[in-house]
Amino acid sequence: MASVVALIPARAGSVRVPGKNVRPLAGHPLLAYSIAAARESGLFDAIVVSTDSEEFAEIARRYGAETVLRPVELAGSTSPDIDWILHALEGRAPDAFSILRPTSPFRRGATIRRAWEQLVAVPEADSIRAVRPVREHPGKMWVIEGDLMRPLLPQPEGEIPTHSRQTAALPAVHVQDSSLEIAWTRVTADREIAGRRVVPFLTEPLEGFSIDYPGDFEEAERLLAASPDALPPVEVTT
Repeated sequence: MASVVALIPARAGSVRVPGKNVRPLAGHPLLAYSIAAARESGLFDAIVVSTDSEEFAEIARRYGAETVLRPVELAGSTSPDIDWILHALEGRAPDAFSILRPTSPFRRGATIRRAWEQLVAVPEADSIRAVRPVREHPGKMWVIEGDLMRPLLPQPEGEIPTHSRQTAALPAVHVQDSSLEIAWTRVTADREIAGRRVVPFLTEPLEGFSIDYPGDFEEAERLLAASPDALPPVEVTT
């Protein structure tokens, strides 16, 4: 059995939704649900919360996670994931790691287990990443340059431009969501977190819901009212 570590990033400096990683949802801080889902999956040898806040670290330990305090230079709004991941993995040598961001509270243990099974079923894969179909197709997107604009995507010569086609006539495109990633640790040798051979993980309803913008907490509460058992069961350990 491969050794796998769950990594939960929880920096304190969220800009769009201040304090979102510890903001309460159904009586518990948001990051508690990622810890709970990791435990529910039964997959991980360790569950590690990486944070720049001792307050957040204390909360994470209360819900049963190990913690790593990351330096301020690894906790900025533009800091690349690879840096805090390498920092969190120092002294560890797992075969694989999973990134479980606190902003996806409806991701369950069964979700994580399903993704793991799909990853190991593709021996040549480097990682698996959650995706969903796009709502706004890039074939209909534009880049403004001065007084004019141009299509985002290169247009085929002698054919109808993508922006003038029906969306159903365009290739299916998926966008990543932030609910789940699992990668073999070997990819970090090239300072990557996904590698080049990435398996798609199609999230099912609620699994990929993410709290990233103002109003998303209110939407999460509405979803929870409709599906009271959607959240993973939380256990306070200390």
